[in-house]
Amino acid sequence: MQNPRQIAFLALREVHRRGAFADATLDRAFSNSQLNDLDRRLVTELVYGSVRRMRSIDFIIDKLATKKSSQQPPELRTILHLGLYQLEYLNQIPPSAAVNTTVQLAKENGFSGLSSFVNGLLRQYIRLTDNNLNPLTVTNYKSTVERLGILHSFPEWLVKLWIEQIGEAETEQLCEWFNQSPTIDLRINPLKSSIAQIEAAFKSHNISTNRIPNLPQALRLNGSIGAIQNLPGYSEGWWTIQDSSAQLVTHLLAPQPGETIIDACAAPGGKTTHSAELMQDEGTIYACDKTASRLKKLKENADRLQMKSIKIHTGDSRHFPEFVNLADRVLLDAPCSGLGTLHRRADARWHHTPENIQQQSQLQSELLANAATFVKSGGVLVYATCTIHPLENETVIRSFLDNNPHWQIEPPTIDLPVQPSPEGWVKVWPHRNQMDGFFMVKLKQD
Repeated sequence: MQNPRQIAFLALREVHRRGAFADATLDRAFSNSQLNDLDRRLVTELVYGSVRRMRSIDFIIDKLATKKSSQQPPELRTILHLGLYQLEYLNQIPPSAAVNTTVQLAKENGFSGLSSFVNGLLRQYIRLTDNNLNPLTVTNYKSTVERLGILHSFPEWLVKLWIEQIGEAETEQLCEWFNQSPTIDLRINPLKSSIAQIEAAFKSHNISTNRIPNLPQALRLNGSIGAIQNLPGYSEGWWTIQDSSAQLVTHLLAPQPGETIIDACAAPGGKTTHSAELMQDEGTIYACDKTASRLKKLKENADRLQMKSIKIHTGDSRHFPEFVNLADRVLLDAPCSGLGTLHRRADARWHHTPENIQQQSQLQSELLANAATFVKSGGVLVYATCTIHPLENETVIRSFLDNNPHWQIEPPTIDLPVQPSPEGWVKVWPHRNQMDGFFMVKLKQD
């Protein structure tokens, strides 16, 4: 019998030691183990949760131990993270079980001599919380930014940025939202099925679903669902997984049967295949991406959904002169920081800095200027990102419009679950709209 906490420890060690991404590390861990569904869920929760709450847990260690978290042996710090995460955030695990299994982890991973320290620190934390003296809540923080950053485990530059945009109260709501486990949305493939048929199929498997207003193909799954591939309709191509926000983008693009579409940064293909569905798979979609492995995933998705209109182009879309003036509609789902999807990407909050956001913004501006050359006279271009950082969104669009006076914003004419801004773009704030953070805007040539 494999120990799920040991597997979580080994995965976290990779994340901390090599800067590996949590999702990739988990995939590798699961491929080398035979865990049941319950244990897989526990490992996933422990790894994502410990990474997500890293700053909060380090703060607790700093308050309780003589040595700061940064001075602890790295692997011991990881073991403490696992124990404290269970005690602070997982109510379903008895405190005694969290302590005992963490002490055992210390013994089994070269820290027998420090197992009494681990035991003492965790029990001290339990005593404090039992007496309403949790260090996270009783500390007098220097500022709101510090309080929100430590309490909800975010870097301060991000908290400050959000407060500037939406104020303190909403920033706290946003932080809380990003620390929830993500929901799973499906996009129904109307060429193969109907939303009613899929609702019935899921109901027969005791899986509860609900529809999303103004998104005719969206179905949100509730509760635990097990392996995606085992769900009804997966192999038949009845649906694909895609968050509601991402579905909004393609509805804004509104591809029509018989048109030529260019998806300039297409992989892994959610919006490409959605375009094919909206076009009834009639017309041509050029799906471009510079990463061959990600395009392989796109092809697998297109094949499962039985799409014929998609043509794959490997390479950087800035180097495709043959696309100039070719397309009725162009989608630029630009590579971005992903700061609207921090609930899905546990480690993204720690990987980004204001400096690399600035670099990202420059790349996005280049890609947009180039993608605009692909559009026929009178055609449209949709720019979209899954970030809520103004430098990657509003700044990029304002700069493009300043440099290209013959382009203008075309406000949405369809009913959306999110109100467009006065300027005509759509910005999805997750805590307001209960979906991934996104930005999208439709541009048209005069």
